[in-house]
Amino acid sequence: MNITNLIIQTGFWLLGFLFLFRITLCRRSEKKKLYPSVSIIIPARNEEKTLPILLASLQHQVSPVDEVIVVVGPSEDNTLKAAERQNVIVKQSESLPEGWLGKPWGCYQGAKVAKGEVLIFLDADTFIEKDGLKKIVETYLEQGGVITIQPYHKTKRLYEQLSAFFNIIGMAGMGTFTVLENRVKPVGLFGPCVVMSKKYYLESGGHRQVKNEVVEDLALGGQIKKQKIPIICYGGNGTISFRMYPNGIREMIEGWSKGFATGAIKTYIPILIASILWIGGSITATQHFIEALINPSLPSILFWGGAYLGYVIQIFWMLFRVGNFKFYTALFYPIPLLFFVYVFLRSFFLIFIKRSVKWKGTKISLKNKDSTK
Repeated sequence: MNITNLIIQTGFWLLGFLFLFRITLCRRSEKKKLYPSVSIIIPARNEEKTLPILLASLQHQVSPVDEVIVVVGPSEDNTLKAAERQNVIVKQSESLPEGWLGKPWGCYQGAKVAKGEVLIFLDADTFIEKDGLKKIVETYLEQGGVITIQPYHKTKRLYEQLSAFFNIIGMAGMGTFTVLENRVKPVGLFGPCVVMSKKYYLESGGHRQVKNEVVEDLALGGQIKKQKIPIICYGGNGTISFRMYPNGIREMIEGWSKGFATGAIKTYIPILIASILWIGGSITATQHFIEALINPSLPSILFWGGAYLGYVIQIFWMLFRVGNFKFYTALFYPIPLLFFVYVFLRSFFLIFIKRSVKWKGTKISLKNKDSTK
């Protein structure tokens, strides 16, 4: 084992600490604040099971939210009835105009009727933790601009552990959790939770400007940055959480395939290269460790076993900050890593070659997307 291998492998491993250095969280403010009027907007389609959980979590908040607007899109389940049972404003979505996709259309309709000075867009599968809404509003009042939060990923079933690397790379790819922190502008927004003034929403053009974007959060972030409006990203631990793809591995594959490759190509080149080298280093460590076990050599076992263990510890350090992932997920990280590579390649094929994706039973064509902008 030579010193060159040691330096290269250590360098690849250290890259992980550079691109996911610190995840900033929302905090309560010690200063007394004069709260503005706040409207929460929730687009919902086929969310009969998840929507009541979110609305119940909102009802238990002690926070000055003036209205909760649920925009219900065409659903095959009882999403509309689930919304109407709660003390919220329910708006049944108008027919989808030509050139629009469902989520941007739902958000846009909600924003048009919202009365609040501040808009909070929430995905229907999120959950607000205790005092989470106060943390969100008070963090927004402290920072100004636009804040966006990636929910803490709560997993329950074994297959959900396969989302591990999507969480790591997704957070790192945003660009603001590196060693440079907020000195780097994020590539976009986290779609599940976005907070901005209605004034900023109108100035940026809102969802009308991203009406046909499958990954509307990144596109909307781009429009906001054009207006020189600052965007600040946060992690959701202790504030907002979600359980992604609870209906099985097929839903998970479709969900991650829907836009992950698009997000990757929008990532800053240095972060993209660092991520690729880091992943490559983890694969190399695994490969050589297995070879050392098959053809036993004590120096090789110690070196590559140490390299593999280093990745295990580092990956678990990353995962516990983004979700309640298990230690065994990090210990056997090659399994979720292979899943990540497979789904990423599938996403690339669907988006850039086949030019269509499928989500919640709807096939979304990307072939004519440019002509509708």
